[in-house]
Amino acid sequence: MPDDTSAPIHVTLRVPGNVAARLDRLAALVERPRSWVLVRALRHYLKAEGAELLRDAEAMAKLDRGDGVPARQVLDEADAIIRRGKARRGRKR
Repeated sequence: MPDDTSAPIHVTLRVPGNVAARLDRLAALVERPRSWVLVRALRHYLKAEGAELLRDAEAMAKLDRGDGVPARQVLDEADAIIRRGKARRGRKR
């Protein structure tokens, strides 16, 4: 999971005191520095919600470039899927 081969850079982050206290408790619990806990948390965020936001942004950029699929084509494909499903159900009865 971690890519620790890249050179670290310094980042400053201001967090509420209660968040810092929880980070410190976690860091003490796992006997790691606070930065280790923060890097893990950021990696998890970037893998989940952050990745979703990046995919959405890329999808919007594709639409802006005209790389999308026409709505009529999407609706026609959905209708075809529904028709095939209904036909299969009719044969099973």
